[in-house]
Amino acid sequence: MGRLLGYFGRGLVLLAPIAITVAVFFWVVTTVDSLFALETPGVGFALAIAIVVFVGFLGSNLITRSAIEVFDRLFDKLPFVRLLYGAVRDVLNAFVGEKRRFDQPVSVRLDEAGQVRLFGFVTQESLDTLGLSGYVSVYCPHSYNFSGQLVVVAAARIERLEKASSDIMAFIVSGGVAGLSSQQADAGSGPASSAR
Repeated sequence: MGRLLGYFGRGLVLLAPIAITVAVFFWVVTTVDSLFALETPGVGFALAIAIVVFVGFLGSNLITRSAIEVFDRLFDKLPFVRLLYGAVRDVLNAFVGEKRRFDQPVSVRLDEAGQVRLFGFVTQESLDTLGLSGYVSVYCPHSYNFSGQLVVVAAARIERLEKASSDIMAFIVSGGVAGLSSQQADAGSGPASSAR
């Protein structure tokens, strides 16, 4: 009986990620298709991707960029719209924009000895404008959740991680379950002030 339960558990581990991924993808495709009211499955999804790519192409054009800046200035003058639009724009830029913020994975020492650490991503190299000279801001995502917290920490307490940002993000979000590549993770090149 114990062996059967072991096989069941292993099968669940192998099949669940595939099933969940397929289900989410199917849900996204059918939702987008229903927005366009098209009969052929997947056409609406392909159309949505094409529209996003086309708008991205237009956004790379100098003339279109000036038009986008006009919209940015307009939205920045509307009270509630400014808050929502600015927040969404900044979050998307942080992940996929030209000004990516989550590209500097670091380890934050929570105690003097460095025996307790928190992984995160540097979002601001200097907080001088807040009167916090020598401090940086680090965003630390939560595991198994689409949230996180911002930690303001002395630059001397962080160490750069010589790993891909995507690997560190997967490691954090999975609660440390996602494996890192076989390459040895470098503890960093010293405090943030000495890097870059």
